[in-house]
Amino acid sequence: MGSELRFLGEATTKCMNCGELSFKVSMYVYRAPIVGDVLLECGRCDSCGFGRSNVSVLNYGNPKTIRVRIESVNDLRAIVVKSATASLSIPELGIEVTPGPAAYGYITTVEGILERVLDVIPSDCMNDEECYKKVDKIKDAMDGREKFTLIIRDPSGGSTVIGEGLNIVVEEDATY
Repeated sequence: MGSELRFLGEATTKCMNCGELSFKVSMYVYRAPIVGDVLLECGRCDSCGFGRSNVSVLNYGNPKTIRVRIESVNDLRAIVVKSATASLSIPELGIEVTPGPAAYGYITTVEGILERVLDVIPSDCMNDEECYKKVDKIKDAMDGREKFTLIIRDPSGGSTVIGEGLNIVVEEDATY
């Protein structure tokens, strides 16, 4: 399967930031190697400049839970496709990410997930000893000094993890 990009169309809708009917969204289907068909949505508001993008895997399946054991720096390079409906957790690092109503899907790496978590930690966290220790533990994990388990729970079944030599367990889950 080669890669190909196909334009689906464009739509204008109400901007979730300013409320004006000036948010233009372009939609594409991208046939990605390994992952399959992906819907790419890119939007920008002509009034306020607010932008947003979303990535969704189109090869949805049954609800599932994915558990990936991360034990080396190489494992941090694994590709993660996270659908908009998926929640993430890393129990050893105290990380839980649940989707809200404006959640979006994305493609990143395991390291990219850790970077996203660090990006949303408030700067005053460094004044709190407990929080500071958690940040240090996340940084150790990013350097391969801390082993952990990435857990993705996805009611849409559209998430996946791709990497060589990984310990990945996928459980179909009928509890959603």
